[in-house]
Amino acid sequence: MPSDPRHPQAPDKPLPRSLRGEAVWPPPVWLMRQAGRYLPEYRAVRARAGDFVTLCTTPDLAAEVTLQPIRRYGFDGAILFSDILMLPWAMGQGLRFAEGEGPLLDPVRDAAGLAALRPQEALARAAPILETVRRVRAGLAAEAPGTALIGFAGSPFTVACYMVDGRGGGAFHETRRLAHADPDLFGRLIALLAEATADYLVAQAEAGAEALMLFDSWAGLLPPAQFRRWVIAPTEAVARAVRRRAPGIPLIGFPRLAGPMLAEYAARTGVQALGMDTAMDPRWAAGAVAPDQALQGNLDPLALIAGGAALEAEARSILEAMRGRPFVFNLGHGIEKTTPPEHVAALVRLVRAG
Repeated sequence: MPSDPRHPQAPDKPLPRSLRGEAVWPPPVWLMRQAGRYLPEYRAVRARAGDFVTLCTTPDLAAEVTLQPIRRYGFDGAILFSDILMLPWAMGQGLRFAEGEGPLLDPVRDAAGLAALRPQEALARAAPILETVRRVRAGLAAEAPGTALIGFAGSPFTVACYMVDGRGGGAFHETRRLAHADPDLFGRLIALLAEATADYLVAQAEAGAEALMLFDSWAGLLPPAQFRRWVIAPTEAVARAVRRRAPGIPLIGFPRLAGPMLAEYAARTGVQALGMDTAMDPRWAAGAVAPDQALQGNLDPLALIAGGAALEAEARSILEAMRGRPFVFNLGHGIEKTTPPEHVAALVRLVRAG
């Protein structure tokens, strides 16, 4: 991707340096779902938006909530405020967020449902999200020039889980049944998503994202053979396309609950960095991936809620396990809405002290 004078490169930012394989210390820190309901300033903007899709597709509001935790905590990474389901929404799948139920989608379970998707229109419909990327990058340049902007998407398998089952949570029985019963149809959905996801991530990089992340939240539902087919192979396709079209932009893969499959995922997908979930032993992960592949994670969000000595002990254990290798401090899952904001501030101070 050619250099864009609107988004000059800042090679000294700690987060991209770590993601590219440099052992920066103290490590950069950001938190999954760092913009969210635990912050009173977020709740105020969310109330103004009215509904979640409107918040994600209104650039001034989405940019504001992306920047809020940067202003409050000075994180090294600002992750775009959006949702992994905005891509199927952009392809024309019906999506709404019901209070107390989470996302609800019109299920795609047959050839007609697949044919109704419009991936060729996705980037045009996602234009407000890409405008948010541009606004956040400009805001960071003015307010926090050392903070890097992270774009993201859901990995094909995890996005397919929601598209096929039509809702979140649970074991995604319909998706896993379809993958076994009609692998041709499911494979066509995964291939469509891999191409659309690569396009979407590259568009975010072109709009100003300095790193990218693939969330595969439900990868751990699959047995090894299915994991290779529906997680590793499409992720490799996405990573290959991103490397070709947005060279130099590091990609973080987060195959949640992959367990021992993390090593194979790391070796085969081509991602530069690996997100560790809460269940992962950081010392095992450090020995399972290449020494120049960054690791990211993996504090238990409940330890962050607890605070105090428990938080300090957990955080120090992770820091000691990661010392001397490329590493980004984060949670092992998203921040919980009951998290006291002062505990987040204490964590940032602890990480920055090394």
